[in-house]
Amino acid sequence: MIVKVKEPLPEEYDFFKEGQILYTYLHLAADRVQAEALLAKKVKAVAYETITDSNGHLPCLTPMSEIAGRLAAQEGAKYLEKPFGGRGVLLGGVPGVKRGNVVIIGGGIVGMNACKMVVGLGANVTILDIAADRLAYYDDIFGSQVTTLYSNRTNILNAIKEADLVIGAVLIPGAAAPKLVLKDDLKLMKKASVIVDVAIDQGGCFETSHATYHDDPTYVVNDVVHYCVANMPGAVSLTSTLALTSNTLRYGLDIANKGLETALKDDKNIRNGLNVYEGKCTNQAVAKSLGIEYSDIEF
Repeated sequence: MIVKVKEPLPEEYDFFKEGQILYTYLHLAADRVQAEALLAKKVKAVAYETITDSNGHLPCLTPMSEIAGRLAAQEGAKYLEKPFGGRGVLLGGVPGVKRGNVVIIGGGIVGMNACKMVVGLGANVTILDIAADRLAYYDDIFGSQVTTLYSNRTNILNAIKEADLVIGAVLIPGAAAPKLVLKDDLKLMKKASVIVDVAIDQGGCFETSHATYHDDPTYVVNDVVHYCVANMPGAVSLTSTLALTSNTLRYGLDIANKGLETALKDDKNIRNGLNVYEGKCTNQAVAKSLGIEYSDIEF
């Protein structure tokens, strides 16, 4: 299915042309304009975030998830400070004063790295996830340092009531993030508590989230500070570049040396990264999120 978009395209898409190979982060499920532009221009686009490895993991997404998770704790702690609009809470507390409460929704790579940081700071930490085996892993690793809860509506609402900092770390590969905390739910939260939505690149897991930038990273809804910077790892660009290129280079070289079609045929992991190809959407999660036709292309 070829998707037509309104002309002219936004300026940032002027360079798209038929037959062009695009190899980068795409996050199309949360960016309909870009998706439709790629389809209309018949670009061949491979997304870092859906390339897999032999274990079904996401090797090109992992380093950025690790960095974003650690930054989420760092930025959350900063914006809890009173001069930045927060409650004035020190996550680790001090003798005689309660520790801060941190809730992490999602126990994947982002959640694990956020957890390492906030546990290290000495906070009270609650992890929510839908996978029992993942929660068991947290229990094995952190023991009594964390509370593990099955992620459902009731547990999420109860957890955010006590939270000083909530980190959204939800990921459904390729798809838009589900909205797990609604606008009205924020009324349950403490005034000047902080949300960090790491899922913002996939649309965010809080209903009130919208993408912000490093030069103006926060806004307030219902007295809750929102930090929703897209591309959080850009704040630590040297670390991020070294971590990312160590994983993406080998796939990029395969595409360059073999040609895209041969690389797709030879390596199913690169094939899993293909999101659009000559006017067709080739990723099921993206297609479902955007409500467009999915095409299973053979090479």
